[in-house]
Amino acid sequence: MHLTLIIAAIIFVGIVTIAEANEITGKVTHVRDADTIEVNGIPIRFNGVDAPDKGQVNYYAGKEWVQNNYLGRKVKCILTGAKTYDRWVGTCYGAKGENISVRVIGAGWARDCPRYSGGKYRKYETARSRSVPMKKYCR
Repeated sequence: MHLTLIIAAIIFVGIVTIAEANEITGKVTHVRDADTIEVNGIPIRFNGVDAPDKGQVNYYAGKEWVQNNYLGRKVKCILTGAKTYDRWVGTCYGAKGENISVRVIGAGWARDCPRYSGGKYRKYETARSRSVPMKKYCR
């Protein structure tokens, strides 16, 4: 019981630090789908990116692409301060400084979500990424 409280306090302090710093750097510990990763166990949703959800065409292919390129690798995420469900929202960069959102859209596994991106990722869309049905909340 005592150990559980200590662990909870450590997790709480870590989350507060992330919220205040608006940045997290660490290894990708899990890939949920093509627009959500976990960095050191903390879920990050790519801001302005719309990828297929579970049960939609190319969900597994997009998730696998992100796993192959980023799982276990160091990333840096700049957070907006917003949360959606249990995920912080932000833009993440790979070890070489590449914007992961640009890469996943350019690879065809996601598309621009203009409501949140302001349209900045549209130029990276491919024929395959434009075939991803855009969710209503992105319009």
